[in-house]
Amino acid sequence: MTMTRTLGRSGIEVSAVGMGCWAIGGLLWGDDRQPFGWGEVDDDESVRTIHRALDLGVTLFDTASIYGAGHSERVLARALADRRDRAVIATKFGNRSDETTRRWSGTDAGPAYAVTSLEESLRRLGTDHVDLYQLHLGDLPASAALDLVDTLEALVTQGKIRAYGWSTDNPSSARAFAEAGPHCAAIQHDESVLKDNADMLALCDALDLASLNRGPLAMGLLTGSTRAIGRNDVRGVAPEWLVWFTDGRPTPEWSARLAQIREALTADGRTLAQGALGWLLARSPRTVPIPGCRTVAQAEENFATLALGPLPDEAFAEVERLLADLRPAAATR
Repeated sequence: MTMTRTLGRSGIEVSAVGMGCWAIGGLLWGDDRQPFGWGEVDDDESVRTIHRALDLGVTLFDTASIYGAGHSERVLARALADRRDRAVIATKFGNRSDETTRRWSGTDAGPAYAVTSLEESLRRLGTDHVDLYQLHLGDLPASAALDLVDTLEALVTQGKIRAYGWSTDNPSSARAFAEAGPHCAAIQHDESVLKDNADMLALCDALDLASLNRGPLAMGLLTGSTRAIGRNDVRGVAPEWLVWFTDGRPTPEWSARLAQIREALTADGRTLAQGALGWLLARSPRTVPIPGCRTVAQAEENFATLALGPLPDEAFAEVERLLADLRPAAATR
């Protein structure tokens, strides 16, 4: 039986591991040709990957209006054309882009754009509602996020969204937003075995919120892959916030930390990726990791975790012991 979790106070049941859909958006560019996407992608393979995820019990698919300048939503719509009732769709708003040039064109945190962006997402997704609608501007001041609550509540009343949330790593901002909004159900935040956010998990416990784990495989570092990454991939020209890679290669200090916990994560026969996802499932009953997948093989590896379940208690404890001296150094970056 597929392992499930609840999206906080929305009551929406989802698979305990969802599929992140940033990578299937393909190319996206920021200023000065800074890559914001994951490089070239095969749409047919992306559709097969989504279908395989569904077969393996995945029900949650997390995308955003900005991924591939809307391309990710279009591919997801194609894959779910006759399967919409099997999927819980989460998308995000706040970033503007040009679908023709595949370029990011700034941000808009206004209530009017939240409505406009939703209508555009619904059109691309080929659906009449989004299950979880998330603010995608993590550093937005809490006061600006609070200005959106009435609009988001109205969208719930209209049946266009079932619940909403915020993708942010700031627990105090997330608290203010969630306390103001009755239908706020989830906070999406950076969370992995290499970068824990205990304060955010405590907040999710306190306010009955789901913790959607962005970067659960550290942007691919926790898969153990050593292939070179091209410069049309965000990891190939890594921005400051992306600490896992430098010039398309794993950053040595993070690779060293990974080497110290690899054996504990794989002790019961799991792959490294499955161990990292299993750690998240063991970390809290609130966590819902959303690893990205671009191929059927990646889906089969990642979503086997739904059958494997959380990392066993002994392995989890060993990982924690090994990380005890490493995390303070990691937090200083």
